[in-house]
Amino acid sequence: MGRDTIADIITSIRNADMNRKGTVRIASTNINENIVKILLREGFIQNVRKHRENQKSFLVLTLQHRRNSKGRYRTVLKRISRPGLRIYSNYQRIPRILGGMGIVILSTSQGIMTDREARLERIGGEVLCYIW
Repeated sequence: MGRDTIADIITSIRNADMNRKGTVRIASTNINENIVKILLREGFIQNVRKHRENQKSFLVLTLQHRRNSKGRYRTVLKRISRPGLRIYSNYQRIPRILGGMGIVILSTSQGIMTDREARLERIGGEVLCYIW
């Protein structure tokens, strides 16, 4: 049985955010590193460092806590495409989250990118997750 590493990232970040933890440790894979780079660039996390322990690599994320209108800390991450049901979209039908306030992470033929980058490049792909 395969593991869904993208769902593991999303769940780890969501759980740490709900419990107001400062750091999260996730497994280091190429897909995870690309998603973390997008999260860092978009301001959802503060810092990333690579940690090696017993021949295994980990990414240690320092979270960026943000308050919503009710004064709660909350970052919403939602997994869309999953191993049992893949969701694909062309560049014209990529959804806009909160009118462009959130981001959609896509896996395209050019690599993993955000919805804005995919629209500029005019390429579609697999919709991995929503973040707002």
